[in-house]
Amino acid sequence: MATLEVKGDRNIIKGKLKQMKAKLTDDKLHYVEGKSEELLGKLQKHTGEIREAVKESVAGRCE
Repeated sequence: MATLEVKGDRNIIKGKLKQMKAKLTDDKLHYVEGKSEELLGKLQKHTGEIREAVKESVAGRCE
């Protein structure tokens, strides 16, 4: 359980770094990818599921 929380934290940080890079380069696509990465990390940390399961769950609800 703790390792999934750490991976969730890592994904949150990774997403925030992508957002910062996008702001510096004015790249809106990277900014959106960063927000998506951050959201997946938060969901992963909250639910305790692996990233792929979270992604499939979110994608299934968007259809």
